[in-house]
Amino acid sequence: MPESAQSPSATAGARVAVVTGAGTGIGRAVARAFLDEGWAVVLAGRTRATLDEAAVRHPLAHCVTADVTDRDDVEALFAAAVERFGRVDVLFNNAGVPGPQGSVDELALADWERTLAVNVTGAMLVAGAAVRTMKAQRPQGGRIINNGSIAAHRPRPRTAAYAVSKHAVTGLTRSLALDGRPYGITCGQIDIGNAATALLSDLGHGGGHVQPDGSLKIEPTFDVAEAARTVVFMASLPPNAVIGEVTLTAAGMPWDGRG
Repeated sequence: MPESAQSPSATAGARVAVVTGAGTGIGRAVARAFLDEGWAVVLAGRTRATLDEAAVRHPLAHCVTADVTDRDDVEALFAAAVERFGRVDVLFNNAGVPGPQGSVDELALADWERTLAVNVTGAMLVAGAAVRTMKAQRPQGGRIINNGSIAAHRPRPRTAAYAVSKHAVTGLTRSLALDGRPYGITCGQIDIGNAATALLSDLGHGGGHVQPDGSLKIEPTFDVAEAARTVVFMASLPPNAVIGEVTLTAAGMPWDGRG
């Protein structure tokens, strides 16, 4: 349900972005970067308090609590965006969970299903609602940017559920790019490695990250603001240009083979 509103005159002429998982991490940084660039932003997430903190009472921010795995919540999110701002120009399809630690023989079915529910089914539900909204805006169309991960290319050890989910996001991205073409809807993906967020810290063990040989290593990171700046750049391209895929990692981090 929509939970904040500002004067329509404050948003006249602004481009409109919907950001899921906007209360923390990469989503929070991206939402703030959009606001700094003069975009109107619908910040979506499950926790109102973190959304309010991310929105910083900005006149172009509109907070909506939503669970991306709930179809009704997702539909209400886009209805709220259209009601508040009249359209949706860009979706940053970002909400996700890190999933359980473990190789495939060790995973509990419930943990596997939860990871896929958020990272794959949730991404599909949000993208589907965005496409329906953008089709209704023709000839304007719109743009979708999916947050993949470096794990869409190379998994970390013992992260089978997350790696599978992010490979699936790549399939979703490519399908959206193809199916959206007749409607002026573009889709690209950003695959980020080692942006400094709480999620990256959660993946660490004893002050380091597990390497393929079982050792722990402190890996380099980069400021999450750089990831946000890249997303805003992708979003700001003219309709006849699209970045299909971009990989942004910390310089010197283990990548190919993760070693």
